[in-house]
Amino acid sequence: MTYLNVRVNEYTNRVLGVIKAKYGLKDKGQALDKLAAAVGEEYVEPEVREELVKQLIEEADAHIKKYGFRKMSHEELDRLSGLK
Repeated sequence: MTYLNVRVNEYTNRVLGVIKAKYGLKDKGQALDKLAAAVGEEYVEPEVREELVKQLIEEADAHIKKYGFRKMSHEELDRLSGLK
């Protein structure tokens, strides 16, 4: 956790107060966290959990072991997607 001492204008203070009240949060710091979670992905990608990355790598390795590095034909893709 990082501690931050900030000065905000009156409008921002009111917005944080409303978010705090609406979600029943303890303080405006939690309201700021909630606001960042809501709009932050537009600016910064959220961190990916290490276990998720490991799972994706394992699944990709299993797929490569089973199917190799072959390309799919247009007919195979159409059949797989249900177009034919």
